[in-house]
Amino acid sequence: MTTTTFTQQGGFAATRAAEAWCKRHGLSVGFMQRNEPRGLLYGDYAIAKWRNLSIGNRAALDGTMTGNTRHGPITVTLAKDPS
Repeated sequence: MTTTTFTQQGGFAATRAAEAWCKRHGLSVGFMQRNEPRGLLYGDYAIAKWRNLSIGNRAALDGTMTGNTRHGPITVTLAKDPS
């Protein structure tokens, strides 16, 4: 498991930095839902909000993005090292 934390200051700055990092590493990012994780999958996918993912869908994710989306910090946790 690998974890990367983004601490940029400013409105949504850490979130945007984490999203850009995920894109550079070939990860799709799930839609935002207040106070819930965002799913991550390697490849080009549209990932639903956390509340709309079944237990099986959640288990199949390659990782999650968590934290305060507006103010940071944001943590990206992946089951395997990014490629």
